[in-house]
Amino acid sequence: MAILPIRVFGDPVLREACPEVEEIDESVEQLVRDLVDSLPRPGGAGLSANQLGILKRVFVYEDQGEVRACINPRLVSVSEETEEELEGCLSLPGVAVPVPRHLNLVLECLDLDGSPKRLEVEGWLARVFQHELDHLDGRLILDRTDRESRVQAIQLLQGEPGHVGTG
Repeated sequence: MAILPIRVFGDPVLREACPEVEEIDESVEQLVRDLVDSLPRPGGAGLSANQLGILKRVFVYEDQGEVRACINPRLVSVSEETEEELEGCLSLPGVAVPVPRHLNLVLECLDLDGSPKRLEVEGWLARVFQHELDHLDGRLILDRTDRESRVQAIQLLQGEPGHVGTG
């Protein structure tokens, strides 16, 4: 069991796009084990490879108590309908900002056995998938929120005096 530290705001690896996995080998299997072990439970809905400092297009997510892996995920389609909700991030401790997300999506990926999967999800899981895909593309929730929320979140993350946190 390897619980690895989660990279936080300011670490440049969080802003890098992750290249696709070319072969599911022992290093990818170990990465998935490390992601599963490092995902805080309760409290973590998903975790991407670059949050552990590893630039590979892999994330794990929790669904009904089971943690699953997505390798080389890509969006196939998204609904036009969106919803804005407060969203937090393990790499932005103590921050929650309003983020609009598509309510439904279709995602294709490989599982750990290399088998192709097509996942049609909605609601909370669709939000988690979009959040993790953003990580793999080098984006944070700060890039998806409004300017005022972004400024307040950055002040909180940088510990600027006079800022009242949101929790």
